[in-house]
Amino acid sequence: MSAAKLHIGGKVIDLQTGQTILAAALANDVPLDHACGGVSACSTCHVRIKQGLDCFPEPSEDELDQLDEARDTGLDSRLGCQARLLRVPPGGVIEAVIPSWNVNMVKEGH
Repeated sequence: MSAAKLHIGGKVIDLQTGQTILAAALANDVPLDHACGGVSACSTCHVRIKQGLDCFPEPSEDELDQLDEARDTGLDSRLGCQARLLRVPPGGVIEAVIPSWNVNMVKEGH
């Protein structure tokens, strides 16, 4: 299995082919919220993939529905729990940004 270098949350971590951004983040102590436990039932693990987006599969309808609930979305938006690396990009680098807001915190009034 090969890995890309994922730049996320101020860290550079390994993202294995077949692994989700959320799984890699959690395994490396990157604070990526995941209120639903990573089953595409919320948008709290929303990330923006700034480099290497084409190395991930297209989002499902369920994922797109959840992204409709997120703020600050764009064509590079994905749910970390659903963005599973298909292949390592040329150069081996994926860059993702975690938005500074959290919908779950807003809904629960924290």
